[in-house]
Amino acid sequence: MVRAARSDELAEASAVTLAAYRAVGMAVGGYADELGDTASRAAAAELLVAVESTGSDHRVLGTVTFCPAGSRYRELARADEAEFRMLAVRPDAQGRGIGRALTEACVDRAGAQGFRALVLSTPAGAAVPHRLYESMGFVREPARDWSPVPGVDLIAYSLALD
Repeated sequence: MVRAARSDELAEASAVTLAAYRAVGMAVGGYADELGDTASRAAAAELLVAVESTGSDHRVLGTVTFCPAGSRYRELARADEAEFRMLAVRPDAQGRGIGRALTEACVDRAGAQGFRALVLSTPAGAAVPHRLYESMGFVREPARDWSPVPGVDLIAYSLALD
């Protein structure tokens, strides 16, 4: 199930995000602090979580930050576009469709809010997410590729919404 994160899940969402980004060498320097600050993301954007429930217990398997209009977390989005960032899936839960479910939730939110497109950026060498986004109809936007810091190259994707 994908839904908005609850306040009692922020620490677990932080741990999931950091674990996923550390596994691919992306949780470095000040960016690790930003990745771990789920409270700020929940306040300035929409922090979504994918949870697995077992009886009365549940655990966070993945998380994503959906950035609607006005969110300070927007990096690429134009006025008529939504954006999502920091998609992360627990390393031990990858390959179960959690990244797809989180992405679909962002597509649904963007469409419901009337945006014409949904955009994202992802590391240039991240083949697995590239395949996911392309399988969902996202297209490369090379003119919007960028580098937030030297040595980190991000490529852009967009999905047109009806």
